Amino acid sequence: MKFFVDTADIDAIAELNATGMVDGVTTNPSLIKKSGRDILEVTKEICDLVDGPVSAEVTATDADEMIAEGRKLVEIAENIAVKVPLTWAGLKACKTLTDEGHKVNVTLCFSANQALLAAKAGATFISPFIGRLDDINIDGMDLIADIRQIYDNYGFETEILAASIRTVNHATQCALVGADVMTAPPGVIKSMINHPLTDKGLDAFLADIKSAGIKIL
Repeated sequence: MKFFVDTADIDAIAELNATGMVDGVTTNPSLIKKSGRDILEVTKEICDLVDGPVSAEVTATDADEMIAEGRKLVEIAENIAVKVPLTWAGLKACKTLTDEGHKVNVTLCFSANQALLAAKAGATFISPFIGRLDDINIDGMDLIADIRQIYDNYGFETEILAASIRTVNHATQCALVGADVMTAPPGVIKSMINHPLTDKGLDAFLADIKSAGIKIL
């Protein structure tokens, strides 16, 4: 499963990228606003930092304006994926931009039918929002499983990009159910390494080394 980092924090992206944990980045205007910097400037810096797709979101709701914004965004770098909402206007923009050879991430997916439409429109990625479904007492993983089955049934190449990942359990479940990608905040990805038995074992190992006076360098 690919790991995308859901942030516009350059330092956080660089830290994870150095460990090989960054296959791409997802951003949105809200995340970039927190940096207080220009959206195009930040996006360009992220694209220069990572090799994989960087999702940059349009701000328009009209199809023609989304298409125009998408064309502007893809000028930033070759690894831009234009992020559009899962509306009829968004799907129209997706079809046009995809036909022009651009990567498109269709976001705000909450049903299997929506995911099917996005695949038909040629989306590179579909982004089901796991956490937001959990918030209203619907199991987001059931949606991932449904999309996986539908896409496999018909050979759709659209990648399932599980979004709104809030816990390390979400990450595990996405991998088990067959999501192609998950995008999560840096804190969630970093927390995946934590286990009390690892910490306990390391403490015992270090104590043994100290008592034995072992040195390698």
